[in-house]
Amino acid sequence: VIEVIAQRVPPTILLMGTQLVLVIVVGSLLGVIASSRANSKLDYLISNLSLIGISMPIFWLGLILIFVFSITLGIFPAQGMTSLRAVSWWEGVLDLLSHLFLPTLTLFLVNIGLVTRTVKTAMIESLRSEFVIGAKAKGLPERRVLFRHAFRNSLTPLITLIGLQLGWLLSGAVIVETVFAWPGMGRLLFASIGSRDYPVVMGIFLLVSIAVVLSNLLTDLLYAVVDPRMRRVK
Repeated sequence: VIEVIAQRVPPTILLMGTQLVLVIVVGSLLGVIASSRANSKLDYLISNLSLIGISMPIFWLGLILIFVFSITLGIFPAQGMTSLRAVSWWEGVLDLLSHLFLPTLTLFLVNIGLVTRTVKTAMIESLRSEFVIGAKAKGLPERRVLFRHAFRNSLTPLITLIGLQLGWLLSGAVIVETVFAWPGMGRLLFASIGSRDYPVVMGIFLLVSIAVVLSNLLTDLLYAVVDPRMRRVK
């Protein structure tokens, strides 16, 4: 069971890690922009797009992307992780990235809304704080006020969200990996449940449980790093 699971861990980390980094970076940026332009047309546009992404069925989105980019346009491969036509290492990298694009885009579109709305809510609360108002009164540039003062104070809910995502990182995206035939933990779990391979199922659940516990511990430690108030001893 350990050997079978170990073969599926790297593809899952590659897929889930790539989409997690993109979601955090882009979602945080959109959340900051939406909060700085609250109740504007740009804010409504970002909020509505985020709501659409959260509400969209992930299997349907994956099939639509396959139909558009693979079947209709023929730009990206529909399934798998690699192909046999790559010869050099550079062609192998490009081939891997081409296979990685569609499943990463699917997860990105579904998950970015949650990060965007979380950052936006935390930023709106931070922008109403006295220290942010004082920073604006001192004449500091808006960009510095947003990112160095308000955004830094809004990291706690974002870290909580990242910790939850890290906990389920090794489990993979079962539906996405199945739709795109990605050889990761999610597809292995789906196949193991279908074939009633209980030792593999229990092994995956045990690994995910350990990852959840470690991610919660890491989240608590990061709280003390980003928020000095939590380091105070009463």
